[in-house]
Amino acid sequence: MAQLILASESPRRAALLTQTGITPDHILPADIDEDVLKAEQPRLHALRLATEKARRVQSGWNGPAAFILAADTVVACGRRILPKAADDAEVRKCLALLSGRRHQVMTAVALISPDGKLRTRLAMTRVSMLRLTGQQVAKYVESREGVGKAGGYAIQGRAEIFVKEISGSYSNVVGLPLALTVALLAGAGYGV
Repeated sequence: MAQLILASESPRRAALLTQTGITPDHILPADIDEDVLKAEQPRLHALRLATEKARRVQSGWNGPAAFILAADTVVACGRRILPKAADDAEVRKCLALLSGRRHQVMTAVALISPDGKLRTRLAMTRVSMLRLTGQQVAKYVESREGVGKAGGYAIQGRAEIFVKEISGSYSNVVGLPLALTVALLAGAGYGV
């Protein structure tokens, strides 16, 4: 059977995949430029990055036949793409924007099968946040949990108490929509 390569440096994605009983044979992060292109829509941005990650790993792989799985998660408020928060200030800005509002979390999943065929899918989840107090934001920023996270928060951590309502896949918000990913792998012939 062909091997499975997870083209991601995210420990959350690897853990989520393992939760389904699927353990990647290799984890090879793809170093790509993740800047948003001018006028790029959130959905297209996520699909482009997931595809670029899969293609980058494919181009560097010289091992046996393999399935290459990549994903990219985008948090969007309307057409505005929120950053992967680089520091406390960005976490604070993201939470200020999301406070009391509904936003979308989109994860694009790209899969290249051993025959070179590319398949992509996109999951979207709507998340409604409570109106956050200054103290709540300050405490969350102090935890440093939102640094490095799309939209400046981690739903699987302390930020779950900020979520009023969720419509769609919870695992999508964490970083990998499991039902969609497993179906994509099965449809491509990977033994799930």
